[in-house]
Amino acid sequence: MAHGIIGSHHHSIMASRVAMLAHVLFLATAVLMLVWLLHYRGGINIQSEDPEQIFNVHPFVMSWGFILLIGEAILAYSTIPMDHRTQKMAHMMIHLVGLILGIFGVYAAFKFHDAAVVPDLMSLHSWLGITAIALFGLQWLFGFVTFWLPAAHEHTRAAAAPAHVMAGLAIFMLAVCAAQTGLVEKSAGAASAAEMKLINVTGIFIVLYGVAVASAVALRKAFL
Repeated sequence: MAHGIIGSHHHSIMASRVAMLAHVLFLATAVLMLVWLLHYRGGINIQSEDPEQIFNVHPFVMSWGFILLIGEAILAYSTIPMDHRTQKMAHMMIHLVGLILGIFGVYAAFKFHDAAVVPDLMSLHSWLGITAIALFGLQWLFGFVTFWLPAAHEHTRAAAAPAHVMAGLAIFMLAVCAAQTGLVEKSAGAASAAEMKLINVTGIFIVLYGVAVASAVALRKAFL
């Protein structure tokens, strides 16, 4: 019994450390994305007459507002030192903000396509991205109804929790994959070798962030 308690405590500490690593990767990814968009691509402006500045809103919002915020919401149970209900509220609200910003990011992509006279939904990136947003919206509604509204029975919540966690991580990693395909497209058309390398490094950091988030959840769930 004592050995099990010590082992559980050890893995809880490991989960917290991996979550802290994820926070560091969050900041690094956010900075890299800003450097790329501001230094190499001329800035971010949804109201600009320059289609490229309109487009830049898309990777900015989808990285900062969707992928990174989703990851932070997933980590809320590991990193917010408050009671479970407060953690659940933070988890739900951060996810909601991420969903709203993700929808805005999709809008920015469609606006860019209109301005640049580019057909919509022709790339693998767009298919993966739209799928991730749609599934995430359904996942959020399912979580709200099942885990927040008082009508759901505790047995129902307990039975649904593993599937909710698994589906959430799967959708999160799908969003990471969508980001990689988008970065590959932009890396192929980079104006310089320096920009290409920066895009590639940003993509690596997004993957590392996704792995860190998933690992923190796995450690926490496996040894509760």
